[in-house]
Amino acid sequence: MNWQALWNDGAIISVHALVALGAMMLGAVQLAAPKGTLTHKTLGYTWVGAMTLVALSSFWIHEFQWFGPFSVIHGLSLLVLGSLIYSIQAVRNGQVTAHQNAMRQLYVLALLLTGAFTLIPGRTMHTVLFGG
Repeated sequence: MNWQALWNDGAIISVHALVALGAMMLGAVQLAAPKGTLTHKTLGYTWVGAMTLVALSSFWIHEFQWFGPFSVIHGLSLLVLGSLIYSIQAVRNGQVTAHQNAMRQLYVLALLLTGAFTLIPGRTMHTVLFGG
């Protein structure tokens, strides 16, 4: 692994990537662990905080610029923020199934799928994981 490549891209990208990696690991634990416990709720709010930081930090990353300084990725970040709010409101209103579905979708789409795109040759995470 070439962690230096991550540090070379600056603080925003480093924080964004490291928090996203942490959210991937924490999300996997959350999906596998028992639901409704105090631990689940505590780790859940930690995960929501991490995902909020990942989404917000993306607005200072302008690697791809399609609409002024922004791209489709920034639209996805807005969708993530909206989905986090929706999911928390759902569980607070007793809509547990809606909460579970939204959180699973966020994990798969916002972390795993978009994370896979960071592994394209030429992107920072590709360099971190595979060198080059």
